[in-house]
Amino acid sequence: MSQISVRVDGVSYSDDVEPRTLLVHYLREQLGKIGTVVGCDTSNCGACTVHLDGEAVKSCTVLAVQADGSEVTTIEGIAASDGTLHPMQKAFHEMHGLQCGFCTPGMIMAAIDLVGDNPDPSEDEVREGIEGNLCRCTGYQNIVRAVQQAAHEMQGTAAPEPTGAQA
Repeated sequence: MSQISVRVDGVSYSDDVEPRTLLVHYLREQLGKIGTVVGCDTSNCGACTVHLDGEAVKSCTVLAVQADGSEVTTIEGIAASDGTLHPMQKAFHEMHGLQCGFCTPGMIMAAIDLVGDNPDPSEDEVREGIEGNLCRCTGYQNIVRAVQQAAHEMQGTAAPEPTGAQA
């Protein structure tokens, strides 16, 4: 066993973990952060994306011991303490950027990182920025719109009127 200390969603934890434990399994099984989902276990789908020290990573590719001393933010940690949704969560809801919802936590975490690096992404830049996250339901158009709407809200500017958003 290895001792790790990590801050997850603003709370400090100190735990013993097997050296081979993946971060996604530590988050889900030891901390109960089940919003971070296991999709493929091969780093192809991105459903397990979290922020590690402010950067989006696929938590199925990171060992828990590698996160020792780090700050981890999961989908559960991005809403305000009063329950107000993060602008990206709100935009995914309003723009119908989800259907089954399985990819949504990882997609949102990747999109927040994208907008942090590029506050006003074009459609092509959004598509390129989320290409490591797979969705099998939506066709991506409403996801792209949601990311662009959230980017505008996060900047405090008006988003362009959506065209043809589907329910």
